[in-house]
Amino acid sequence: MKCLLVDDLEENLLALEALLRRPDLEILTARSGREALELLLIHDVALAFLDVQMPEMDGFELAELMRGSERTRQVPIIFVTAGARDQHRLFKGYESGAVDFLFKPIEPHILQNKADVFFQLHRHKQQLAQELREKTETLRLNEMLTAVLSHDLRSPLNAVLTSAVLIQRRSTEQPVKDTAARILSSGQRMSRMIEDMLDMARARLAGGIPLKREAAELGALVDRVVGEIQTAWPERRIEIQKTGDLNGNWDGERLAQVVSNLLGNALQHGADASAVHVKVDGTRTGAVVVTVSNAGTIPSDLLPQLFDPFRGAQRQTGRAEGLGLGLYIVQQIIKAHGGRVEVQSGGGDNRTTFTVSIPR
Repeated sequence: MKCLLVDDLEENLLALEALLRRPDLEILTARSGREALELLLIHDVALAFLDVQMPEMDGFELAELMRGSERTRQVPIIFVTAGARDQHRLFKGYESGAVDFLFKPIEPHILQNKADVFFQLHRHKQQLAQELREKTETLRLNEMLTAVLSHDLRSPLNAVLTSAVLIQRRSTEQPVKDTAARILSSGQRMSRMIEDMLDMARARLAGGIPLKREAAELGALVDRVVGEIQTAWPERRIEIQKTGDLNGNWDGERLAQVVSNLLGNALQHGADASAVHVKVDGTRTGAVVVTVSNAGTIPSDLLPQLFDPFRGAQRQTGRAEGLGLGLYIVQQIIKAHGGRVEVQSGGGDNRTTFTVSIPR
């Protein structure tokens, strides 16, 4: 830990250094503001004692220069002065960035106690910075592990799924075919979870989900996704409304994933008796807007964290169908396209509506 003393008189520097000396402290001394600035370019200091009255550059001017630099902006400054307690001078000192004033002759215990406070704060700051570095590195390693593990799980899972399909096709015994169907269904759910984990790792480690843009027609894409989902939810109604020009330059498979996740969310959490409404609006010049609406509301305390990873699972009822990453991945895909996703829930119609705006 380092402390900077600035005074144009050698005897004052020696006196301050003698009062502050301790084994865990390196004391830097400067006879002018220019020398102090040179030292501050090299060293990170926990505290600076500045003499107010110095030739060429006084303590107030030095403090203003320190506050104007990103490197030294947060260094606590204590002014030392032999002058009288002038209110104007005090105001100017605090305005320059001082945290305190000491008047000569200096009481040793006051000096040491004030310095100890800032040295202790500096130690805490160093400890917090170290803990932050360690936690950041742990988080990075965990996310790398998630990415590697998710990627490597796909090969054995594909073997399981292929085997289940073969057993289902070739077996003539109904119990065996039923067991193979359950294996296939569970394996497909696991595959979707693995893909979600991979997408989360891509978004956090690679700075966003990568896209493969090409010309696409969003209406046909929505029709395809609704057809696939309707097969899994035959008892539920999904109503589609399309208007305007629905063409753009997008990653079609990623946008299909967005629609699929939003529809799955609406079917899982919406009221069973009510239809899910999907509207695709291409009447705007620069963007296409997709809304997915279902009956039912989301508790207001969950809305701010709805797109956070794993938080979506908090509002699931009954058996969980995923990891709570669906809405987070929706948000990341739309961000990668330069768009935005918003949610409104409640109001007079007691419905929840997700609105996605995708630039063309």
